[in-house]
Amino acid sequence: MKVALRMDDITADMNWDNFFRLKELFDKAGIQPLLGVVPDNRDPSLSCMQARADFREVLLELQEEGWLMAQHGCRHVYTTRKGGIFPLNRFSEFAGLPYERQKKLIAQGKRLLEDQGIVTDIFMAPGHSFDDNTLRALKECGFSYVTDGFGTRPYRRSGLTFLPIAKKKSSCFEGGEGYTTLVLHANGMNDREIDWYAGMLAKHAENFISYGRLLEIPAEERGFAGNLAEYVQASGKRLAVKALSAVRKR
Repeated sequence: MKVALRMDDITADMNWDNFFRLKELFDKAGIQPLLGVVPDNRDPSLSCMQARADFREVLLELQEEGWLMAQHGCRHVYTTRKGGIFPLNRFSEFAGLPYERQKKLIAQGKRLLEDQGIVTDIFMAPGHSFDDNTLRALKECGFSYVTDGFGTRPYRRSGLTFLPIAKKKSSCFEGGEGYTTLVLHANGMNDREIDWYAGMLAKHAENFISYGRLLEIPAEERGFAGNLAEYVQASGKRLAVKALSAVRKR
């Protein structure tokens, strides 16, 4: 299995110490991840450090190095208790909102990023949650890719190409041929988690690829049966995580 990396929750005031520790690992491995940039962050939980005045310059420099950018929602504020059509979570910035409201948020976020010189047609939904109206709005706003879903290679749905994420990071190197993405949240990482990535990058060096490679893989068409199976898998993972959390609290 070939494994790409995406980093969520990229803001001017994120945990830059963790970010640059991870960047050092990625540079050593010779791979470039996808960064999910929040256009207008209003989620206080993402604020970890003093905001960098050179945030825009850092992002543009990373783009020059081959890192890709995705629009990570708009404000990163969960406004509904909906899981949408990929229900890993029961909260969303978009799922459940009217189409025009979703389109306005997505267009606003895209405009804010473009004002900073970040032009992308890749979308990353906060909480992994989106619905059919989200996909319709994304297509209308000029997006081509969604970094989400389950599968072993890119697939087409609602006129968009989905770039699947891993169901479980500890087992993503197992199995046969295919492609997946590991999701990283640098803000909350501890030393043990960063060391895990250092170990995996060394142990499975031949498995890791730069995110841009995923865009070169021909996408397969996915029909109703595939979409239904994905919905069931996402629901099952959410319930499993909830059950595990309840056991740990006992």
